Amino acid sequence: MIKVGIIGCGKIAQVRHIPEYLANDSVEIAAYFDRNTERALAISHRYGGSMYTSYEALIEDESIDAISVCAANVAHAEITIAALKAGKHVLCEKPMALSVEECEAMVAAAKQYGKKLMIGHNQRLAKAHMKAKLLISEGAIGDIVSFKTNFAHSGPENWSINPGANTWFFDKSAAGLGAMADLGIHKTDLIHFLTGYRIVQTTAFVGTVDKKDPNGNLIGVDDNAICIYQLENGAIGSMNVSWTCYGEEDNSTIIYGTKGVMKIYVDPQHSIVIERLNHESVYYDIDQIQTNENQTSSGVIDLFVKYIDPLAPSDNLDISPDSLSGEEALASMRVIFASVDSARLNRTVTINHLEKGGTL
Repeated sequence: MIKVGIIGCGKIAQVRHIPEYLANDSVEIAAYFDRNTERALAISHRYGGSMYTSYEALIEDESIDAISVCAANVAHAEITIAALKAGKHVLCEKPMALSVEECEAMVAAAKQYGKKLMIGHNQRLAKAHMKAKLLISEGAIGDIVSFKTNFAHSGPENWSINPGANTWFFDKSAAGLGAMADLGIHKTDLIHFLTGYRIVQTTAFVGTVDKKDPNGNLIGVDDNAICIYQLENGAIGSMNVSWTCYGEEDNSTIIYGTKGVMKIYVDPQHSIVIERLNHESVYYDIDQIQTNENQTSSGVIDLFVKYIDPLAPSDNLDISPDSLSGEEALASMRVIFASVDSARLNRTVTINHLEKGGTL
């Protein structure tokens, strides 16, 4: 039985980590920490397990095998590295960290202490995305020439544990970045996953156009990001993420190939549609993408458990746990930071995935 401690008991822990751990027979949730002591205590009473008054004390508990890091973005690297050093496997929520250097240090710590580090990039585990990757690899739409991917909803103030304009997502000192880190990392990582190619250039707008703090001023983090990405095979495409979509949530991706077009989570009736030049279409009815209002099991927890114990059962046997590893996430984070640099410098930035720092 794997004993897990959860650090950060906010919304993502409550709707994803805790229920998915409880549904896995190979896991026991042994401990909780949250800066809001009353919240952590209430959750420990509800689900069982101990409540700690510091994350340091929790990771020093020798009975705990693994940690879920669900704290604010600014604390991800610090907590993750400390947990790895203490001999714990770590599942860290996205974004991985707030600088390339922090991300690299997390990967280095996992190697140094011989523990598993996984980042919660759940879009890779959406069944339609896994099927789409297989179809693309089989040549269903030929060679990839272009793409566009979107992730847009009304913003974290309508979803987070403390809703409203005071949400920590709007606080730069806690979040570091806004929509780019919250949503952009998902779709950046998804393009790496679906295409099998790294993003090597980015030209980006990352800015704030609408969200306001309680005083009526624009928030200190971005609420929109629009990026033009170039893949290492020469394909070019766009990524558009937004916290200012005041209608239906959009979590769609379109891949343009030399033999057809693949639309993923575009048609509400069909999770994948392949369209060909002769007007023939092929439909795949697999699942519906998760939304903030429609939470289903992400599969991340089961895959993390399997990462720790290869003999543990998993519904995602057709994807390796290494697909969500810290090293794989680092490649996507390099693109995020390069895009922020691109917006700040008002120029195209090249990403070097082979060297520390990763941008030119």
